[in-house]
Amino acid sequence: MRWSRVCLESVAYQLPLERVSSRELEERLAPVYDALRLAPGQLEALTGIRERRYWPPHTPMHEVATQAGERALQRAGIAASELGAVIYAGVTRDKLEPATACAVAEALGASPEAWVYDVSNACLGMLNAMVEIANRIELGQIQAGLVVAAESAREIVDETIARMNADPSLETLRLCVATLTGGSAAAGIVLADASISRTGRRILGGTALSAPEHHRLCTWGPEKGLLGQTPQVANTDASALLVQGVHLGVRTFERFLAEMGWHPDDVDRVICHQVGAGNRRSILKALGLPEEKDFSTFPNFGNTGTVALPMSLAMAEEQAFLSEGDRVALLGIGSGLSSIMLGLSW
Repeated sequence: MRWSRVCLESVAYQLPLERVSSRELEERLAPVYDALRLAPGQLEALTGIRERRYWPPHTPMHEVATQAGERALQRAGIAASELGAVIYAGVTRDKLEPATACAVAEALGASPEAWVYDVSNACLGMLNAMVEIANRIELGQIQAGLVVAAESAREIVDETIARMNADPSLETLRLCVATLTGGSAAAGIVLADASISRTGRRILGGTALSAPEHHRLCTWGPEKGLLGQTPQVANTDASALLVQGVHLGVRTFERFLAEMGWHPDDVDRVICHQVGAGNRRSILKALGLPEEKDFSTFPNFGNTGTVALPMSLAMAEEQAFLSEGDRVALLGIGSGLSSIMLGLSW
């Protein structure tokens, strides 16, 4: 994929106020720790995550996604009425139908001519939606588009802790640890045609690959399917997911460099999907990228799903980690397995 007229105008985020430490989660898991004779501090030591944030119970996802979208539009200097597309890309949505994007578009005051729909692809949803809007801009169909997403980890973590306490076994622990890394946040991204861009930050192109034979390694949903009445269940074979994710990431990165005409040394900055310390070390080492080029947020915010990479990009901008002219690689790898990597000229 290559684009010649697509610019990243802004990226913004919205955070919950409630902070939940890994130690607090361990206190709730006392039956598991006692049964397995685990010492406190294991969760943070294993994941590198000190704390994460939670929305208040029953927070509508479209409300916090709208707040992030409003921030992104304000930073871009673009009115909601000028948007040619509004896409909601979070895993957690308000309802099965209609699209959560409809509530966001109404709240923002988007034009009735705007494309309004949801995109879902595990933790890659926002990157998928960016590609959707970039293609529409490149084809001349629209001049600007907004991607938003919100994620809430409170509910699935609560259910996972109850499940672990009811069955304090090593196997349950193995399948559930990854879920405990989840955090909550919202993000918004505005893309615009270069003819109206104020930033000139080009999204140059990218690559996507998938390995769907590994879709069983990480699952989340009702045990009996979307229409079932059973509680939400999340299972992750974290070790196998890491191995296969790195393999897919290496293949995607090789194609990404070829597509962009870059050498690994040409990449000035890297923003990855945020999972944990082990994943970060493994993927950067496999791609031959030094850790000082990477900007990470997982220690303080956990894995916020689709929001994690865009939020990290926004924070990298705020903290002056990115400089004008930097070649920036957005490296997304998500359950499915799928990978999307995008190249930007900052």
